[in-house]
Amino acid sequence: MIKICGLTSASDALVAAEAGADALGFVFAPSPRQMTARAVAEITAQLPPEPLRVGVFVNATAPELRAAAEAAGLTVLQLHGQEPPSLAAELAAALPGVAIWKAVGMRQPDAETQLAAWRPHAAALLLDGGSGGSGERFDWSRAAALGQTTGTRIIVAGGLDPDNVAVCVRRARPWGVDVSSGVERTPGRKDPAKVIAFIQAARAAFAALGAA
Repeated sequence: MIKICGLTSASDALVAAEAGADALGFVFAPSPRQMTARAVAEITAQLPPEPLRVGVFVNATAPELRAAAEAAGLTVLQLHGQEPPSLAAELAAALPGVAIWKAVGMRQPDAETQLAAWRPHAAALLLDGGSGGSGERFDWSRAAALGQTTGTRIIVAGGLDPDNVAVCVRRARPWGVDVSSGVERTPGRKDPAKVIAFIQAARAAFAALGAA
């Protein structure tokens, strides 16, 4: 699963979709890449049906998440705050068919607690180095160990780019990889060549992993 995150324009989203991205991410939390539900809806209306539409949130309430998902046509809610695991059941009842991904910063002191608490409730766990979404790398072997011992779908994020994503896939053996700043020209604007190179490198690495 290859995700291009931090999208702010239809042109960038279409480049990612046409290059083969499996998921497209839109940030709803405070950020240089922050988007409104209306702006995301205008983009998702122009996209092919296949890529997942992922909304990135920090400590949003269940009503806020439901409103954003419905207005923007989201298929995944990616949570980066201190949300309680009980929120997953509330969202599942309100938004059937919308998946929940939980981000965990692997250098945070409560990382193991968050992983254990959310593992039964999230469709996938997104791991990066700092607080979720920090862009920091971490020891990728921890992702491999977590995925192998628990069977959890693991997405690796933080510090990825076209030059290192293949190494990440080999070491972390994740279900997915997620990139934002590593394929940008400026915050919020993607470099099409980097997006294509990242997707091609990740796809080749996943194929080699599957053939091994």
